[in-house]
Amino acid sequence: MSRVCEMCGKGPITGNRIVRHGLAKAKGGIGLHTTGITKRRFLPNLRSVRVKDGPNSRKIRICAACLKSGNIVKA
Repeated sequence: MSRVCEMCGKGPITGNRIVRHGLAKAKGGIGLHTTGITKRRFLPNLRSVRVKDGPNSRKIRICAACLKSGNIVKA
């Protein structure tokens, strides 16, 4: 099962987790230094919802933003 919203197509995006050590210059230190960067994924907030599809109803996976927008009719 893919982690993609069936309404808007929102899916996972990539980013970095950055680790910084040291004391900030404003607090009297020599500044923050980056000591590690690792890849990470930001996953969409998907929900399984039963929606009306003509005379029938079916289950789809949509993101919370689409659910809050009110564009779907729940069964």
